[in-house]
Amino acid sequence: MNGIHDLGGMHGHGPVVRDHNEPLFEHDWERRIFGLFFAAFAGGYFNVDEFRHMIELMPPAHYLESSYYEHWYHAIETILIEKGALSREELDARYAQLKGAH
Repeated sequence: MNGIHDLGGMHGHGPVVRDHNEPLFEHDWERRIFGLFFAAFAGGYFNVDEFRHMIELMPPAHYLESSYYEHWYHAIETILIEKGALSREELDARYAQLKGAH
């Protein structure tokens, strides 16, 4: 599959520059997504192939403008809705509740 997520095989992007002092998580919510991945994976909601496939299905523009853990979030959210563990309405209600708290 050749998708926007396959940038590693393309030329002209230059070397990957790694900051050795870079923290594992830039934001606290990324740490939560990391934990959510393992909880949902251990709960049997998906395997690694399904997880990767959900990331590959992201619209190209959304993929390019979002961060690494936003890709994870997209995949986990999509899979849990598709498998019936969550509903879009439940997520929307929770988002609205969290926005009201700030």
